[in-house]
Amino acid sequence: MALFRRFFYRKPPDRLLEISERVYVFDCCFSTEVLEEDEYKVYMGRIVTQLQDYFPEASFMVFNFREGEKRSQISDILSSYDMTVMDYPRQYEGCPLLPLEMIHHFLKSSESWLSLEGQQNVLLMHCERGGWPVLAFMLAGLLLYRKQYSGEQKTLEMVYKQAPRELLHLLSPLNPQPSQMRYLQYISRRNLSLEWPPSDTPLLLDCLNLRVLPLFEGGKGCRPVVRVYGQDPSTPANRSSKLLFSNSKMKKSVRHYAPEECLLVKIDIHCRVQGDVVLECIHMDEDLVREEIMFRIVFHTAFVRKNILMLSRDEVDVLWDAKDQFPRDFRAQTRSPKMGMRPRLLLLRSFSRSRRFSVVWWTLRKLRERSIAQCRTWPCQRMKRTIRKSGRRMRTLMHFSIVHRMMGVRNRK
Repeated sequence: MALFRRFFYRKPPDRLLEISERVYVFDCCFSTEVLEEDEYKVYMGRIVTQLQDYFPEASFMVFNFREGEKRSQISDILSSYDMTVMDYPRQYEGCPLLPLEMIHHFLKSSESWLSLEGQQNVLLMHCERGGWPVLAFMLAGLLLYRKQYSGEQKTLEMVYKQAPRELLHLLSPLNPQPSQMRYLQYISRRNLSLEWPPSDTPLLLDCLNLRVLPLFEGGKGCRPVVRVYGQDPSTPANRSSKLLFSNSKMKKSVRHYAPEECLLVKIDIHCRVQGDVVLECIHMDEDLVREEIMFRIVFHTAFVRKNILMLSRDEVDVLWDAKDQFPRDFRAQTRSPKMGMRPRLLLLRSFSRSRRFSVVWWTLRKLRERSIAQCRTWPCQRMKRTIRKSGRRMRTLMHFSIVHRMMGVRNRK
């Protein structure tokens, strides 16, 4: 079969790269050079002429990834050839990704266009200067969505190999592939859920735990600053993103962590997030002016399992030459109790479901009514018996020590 396809293979028109059947990319996307207006018109005119000869009965749609809101140059040129151009942004808060809702719109539009019965429609992909990283990601997502390829990493690497490797390093100071891989996994999981994309689940981003931070300033330590970008949950009608949190704005000074303290750092955030979230961590210099980015995480709240997102060194976006600065034991963990959950029951998450919530809350209320002396012996036995009656087995006494700490009671040594 492969030999049969090779025998009847037709070379694509010049200046176009074929990604899959009837999906092409303009080769100007693989260069950082910007053509003059007249040269660009000639370049596009020649390609359109070849396409019309190559596909005489086909219709063409162009997806363009651009910067800014003004009408793109390619739209003005191709409108005279009766071609439809759909513009998308080329980044989301500085990351070569798009919000999940926008990704879904692109995938559905592409699939509908290519699958239109009785027509051989052609899809053309174009990006303005600097848009190659997001264009490559969207192509990989389309191939996975249409099940023409399998394996997120293999598909993404295949697309990136179509352009010089140096181009990605030049256009993106951070390696965007870990976050891009995360979103490609979101696309691959669409068959596991009846609703895709899932609704924007609101979360309370409680804290960020960092394990084994890299050292700066000649090994003197680290001064981490966390910034969170995303949609404001308080204004759901406004889908635009903005800065939601920065610990440098909340405090006049940024804490410096000595090398021995960098083994485990906890940064309180207490920020409400929803949908697509960009979390970046930077090192602030001693003068509180110069800064150096450590890593970046892009994720969607609907895919955070059990309200905890834990990532290793290979799962965060870092500078191309900075990966060796991060120890292998580096971990970044976000904790996010569901909005509406009582904060005091965060550690008792396993209890706060179904009707057993009322049992635990009643027991805690009884604890308040008892004296401290009584609480030292009564709650463990009483709660253990109460929860056993409700049908839940208690595997450890850890939960009871948590209750003691919540009530301000110290366990006897």
